[in-house]
Amino acid sequence: MNSQLATKVMLVDDEKDFIEILSQRLETRGLKVIAVTSGEEALAMTDDQNFDVAVVDIAMPGINGIETLKQIKEKRPDIEVIMLTGQGTIQSGIEAMKHGAIDYLEKPVDLTILMEKIRLAKQQRILMLEKKSANEVRNILKSKSW
Repeated sequence: MNSQLATKVMLVDDEKDFIEILSQRLETRGLKVIAVTSGEEALAMTDDQNFDVAVVDIAMPGINGIETLKQIKEKRPDIEVIMLTGQGTIQSGIEAMKHGAIDYLEKPVDLTILMEKIRLAKQQRILMLEKKSANEVRNILKSKSW
């Protein structure tokens, strides 16, 4: 896959072995992956890097997954976020969706399902960015007195 077109994914999970294996499996399928082990690292990365999708674990020390989600969406609303959990509850799923997560999956995650969710999240991001661009062009054209 052309690296210019590859979906860029940030994995955020404090389980280092888990994200190393998941990163390798996603990269094998053509995704560009950056893996970090804390919410703090994820927030720093959103300042420096451009991602299509973030896959964030809910239960992490320090800044937990829900707070990481909130801050990512506040800083970069164009990044789609998929939440992962090994100890999910209906309440945590509802809270994640309420704060802007596009989806919520339980560990162990089925790679085929995760790949499909990432694909759909990127499509959603592209649609949102296209709509934003069209609105900006429309506003520029309205402001011109021709």
